[in-house]
Amino acid sequence: MLKGLGNLGDMAKMMKTAQEMQGKMARMQEELETMTVTGESGAGLVKATATAKGELKALDIDPSIFNGDDKEVVEDLILAAIKDAQKRAQEKAAEEMGKIQQELGLPADFKLPF
Repeated sequence: MLKGLGNLGDMAKMMKTAQEMQGKMARMQEELETMTVTGESGAGLVKATATAKGELKALDIDPSIFNGDDKEVVEDLILAAIKDAQKRAQEKAAEEMGKIQQELGLPADFKLPF
Protein backbone atom coordinates (compact mmCIF):
# COMPACT_ATOMS: atom_id res chain seq x y z
CA MET A 1 0.00 0.00 0.00
CA LEU A 2 2.60 2.59 1.06
CA LYS A 3 5.69 0.56 0.20
CA GLY A 4 7.61 3.40 -1.41
CA LEU A 5 7.27 5.63 1.63
CA GLY A 6 9.61 3.76 3.97
CA ASN A 7 8.78 4.37 7.64
CA LEU A 8 5.61 6.26 6.74
CA GLY A 9 4.05 2.94 5.74
CA ASP A 10 4.81 1.58 9.22
CA MET A 11 3.32 4.73 10.75
CA ALA A 12 0.14 4.31 8.68
CA LYS A 13 -0.13 0.70 9.82
CA MET A 14 0.41 1.74 13.43
CA MET A 15 -2.28 4.43 13.15
CA LYS A 16 -4.72 1.94 11.65
CA THR A 17 -4.00 -0.50 14.49
CA ALA A 18 -4.50 2.29 17.04
CA GLN A 19 -7.87 3.17 15.49
CA GLU A 20 -8.93 -0.48 15.55
CA MET A 21 -7.91 -0.74 19.19
CA GLN A 22 -9.83 2.43 20.05
CA GLY A 23 -12.97 1.05 18.42
CA LYS A 24 -12.64 -2.29 20.16
CA MET A 25 -12.03 -0.60 23.51
CA ALA A 26 -15.16 1.53 23.09
CA ARG A 27 -17.25 -1.56 22.27
CA MET A 28 -15.76 -3.42 25.23
CA GLN A 29 -16.62 -0.55 27.60
CA GLU A 30 -20.23 -0.68 26.38
CA GLU A 31 -20.35 -4.46 26.76
CA LEU A 32 -18.97 -4.28 30.32
CA GLU A 33 -22.02 -2.22 31.26
CA THR A 34 -24.35 -5.07 30.27
CA MET A 35 -22.27 -8.05 31.45
CA THR A 36 -23.11 -9.13 34.97
CA VAL A 37 -21.26 -11.07 37.64
CA THR A 38 -22.59 -12.43 40.91
CA GLY A 39 -20.63 -12.49 44.14
CA GLU A 40 -21.77 -14.45 47.13
CA SER A 41 -21.05 -15.13 50.76
CA GLY A 42 -22.35 -17.40 53.49
CA ALA A 43 -22.49 -20.38 51.12
CA GLY A 44 -24.86 -18.49 48.84
CA LEU A 45 -27.10 -17.01 51.53
CA VAL A 46 -26.22 -13.51 50.32
CA LYS A 47 -25.69 -12.75 46.62
CA ALA A 48 -24.69 -9.45 45.05
CA THR A 49 -25.02 -8.88 41.32
CA ALA A 50 -22.98 -6.17 39.61
CA THR A 51 -22.06 -5.13 36.10
CA ALA A 52 -18.59 -6.02 34.91
CA LYS A 53 -17.80 -2.34 35.49
CA GLY A 54 -18.52 -2.87 39.19
CA GLU A 55 -21.91 -1.14 39.48
CA LEU A 56 -24.08 -2.96 42.03
CA LYS A 57 -27.38 -3.97 40.41
CA ALA A 58 -29.05 -6.38 42.82
CA LEU A 59 -28.79 -7.90 46.25
CA ASP A 60 -30.45 -11.21 47.16
CA ILE A 61 -30.62 -12.20 50.83
CA ASP A 62 -31.98 -15.54 52.00
CA PRO A 63 -34.61 -14.77 54.68
CA SER A 64 -33.26 -17.53 56.92
CA ILE A 65 -30.38 -15.31 58.02
CA PHE A 66 -32.60 -12.67 59.59
CA ASN A 67 -32.43 -12.91 63.34
CA GLY A 68 -32.20 -9.83 65.54
CA ASP A 69 -29.19 -11.22 67.37
CA ASP A 70 -27.22 -11.75 64.16
CA LYS A 71 -27.31 -8.19 62.81
CA GLU A 72 -23.51 -7.90 62.59
CA VAL A 73 -23.19 -11.29 60.90
CA VAL A 74 -25.77 -10.28 58.28
CA GLU A 75 -23.96 -6.99 57.67
CA ASP A 76 -20.67 -8.86 57.27
CA LEU A 77 -22.23 -11.31 54.82
CA ILE A 78 -23.68 -8.47 52.75
CA LEU A 79 -20.37 -6.65 52.65
CA ALA A 80 -18.52 -9.84 51.73
CA ALA A 81 -20.95 -10.57 48.87
CA ILE A 82 -20.55 -7.03 47.50
CA LYS A 83 -16.76 -7.26 47.69
CA ASP A 84 -16.87 -10.63 45.94
CA ALA A 85 -19.03 -9.18 43.14
CA GLN A 86 -16.64 -6.25 42.74
CA LYS A 87 -13.65 -8.60 42.56
CA ARG A 88 -15.40 -10.73 39.94
CA ALA A 89 -16.26 -7.58 37.98
CA GLN A 90 -12.57 -6.59 37.91
CA GLU A 91 -11.61 -10.10 36.82
CA LYS A 92 -14.25 -10.07 34.05
CA ALA A 93 -13.06 -6.67 32.81
CA ALA A 94 -9.45 -7.90 32.79
CA GLU A 95 -10.51 -11.04 30.91
CA GLU A 96 -12.28 -8.98 28.25
CA MET A 97 -9.28 -6.65 27.98
CA GLY A 98 -7.03 -9.69 27.52
CA LYS A 99 -9.16 -10.85 24.60
CA ILE A 100 -8.72 -7.51 22.86
CA GLN A 101 -4.97 -7.48 23.53
CA GLN A 102 -4.68 -10.98 22.10
CA GLU A 103 -6.64 -9.99 18.98
CA LEU A 104 -4.29 -7.06 18.48
CA GLY A 105 -1.19 -9.19 19.05
CA LEU A 106 -0.16 -7.29 22.18
CA PRO A 107 1.73 -9.07 24.98
CA ALA A 108 -0.49 -10.42 27.77
CA ASP A 109 1.22 -8.22 30.37
CA PHE A 110 0.88 -5.03 28.29
CA LYS A 111 -0.92 -2.40 30.36
CA LEU A 112 -3.34 -0.21 28.47
CA PRO A 113 -4.27 3.15 30.02
CA PHE A 114 -7.95 2.29 30.53
